[in-house]
Amino acid sequence: MAHPTVAVLERHLHLYRRLWRASVFSSFILPVLFLVSIGVGVGNYVGEIGGVSYLAWIVPGVMASTAFQMAIGESTYSVLGDFKWVRAYHAMRATPVGVRDMVAGWMLYILLRVEIAAVVFLGVTGLFGALRSPWAVVTPLVAALVAVAAAAPVTAFAASIDNDSYFALLFRFVMIPSTLFAGVFFPVDQLPEMVRPLAYVSPLWHGVELSRAATLGAAPPWPVAVHAGCLLLFAAAGLAWAVSAFGKRLQD
Repeated sequence: MAHPTVAVLERHLHLYRRLWRASVFSSFILPVLFLVSIGVGVGNYVGEIGGVSYLAWIVPGVMASTAFQMAIGESTYSVLGDFKWVRAYHAMRATPVGVRDMVAGWMLYILLRVEIAAVVFLGVTGLFGALRSPWAVVTPLVAALVAVAAAAPVTAFAASIDNDSYFALLFRFVMIPSTLFAGVFFPVDQLPEMVRPLAYVSPLWHGVELSRAATLGAAPPWPVAVHAGCLLLFAAAGLAWAVSAFGKRLQD
């Protein structure tokens, strides 16, 4: 038998092999269309930000937000469904697969999905000439950090609830505001001072700033170690919560 974590990953990949066509548009085509319409179309009216074209400025934000949204979207109904309706995790618990293996296998699946999308997106934006630094090659690693920082707590949340109506609140009051106000489309310093801390506590903002520093070859607002540390803190706390939530849910 494969390692339990690998077995969980294989199960998710096997399911995705049957459903991948449904995610092609949202994972690959939509971000590129969004980049062209906003980065090129709106960029002609915006001009430059910080001495670079709006297209080059928005690319890292769109990449980080794509990873953020994919991680959250995948970690909602899929996790709750495997507990409440499919009861796949209960079936896994009857095997040598442990709770940590379930969480680790799921995170590996999320990372694989996000990394493929990030590499494809990076290649397309390179064709547009929107990458200004060789450090752009590290942006998939930043996307991975953003993905785990977002997916881990949302996975824990999905494992803790019994009604999918809570996801509408998650999308409306967490995912959408984070996308709008985390520096993806305009600098955070344009926000009122009392609102800026809301952006700073979002893992997406840290991912956007790290990605922008890599693609533009410029220093981020905070030290790189601080941005990365915040993402790792979100990821570690989320993973600990997810392991605890899975364990409690599987006692039913």
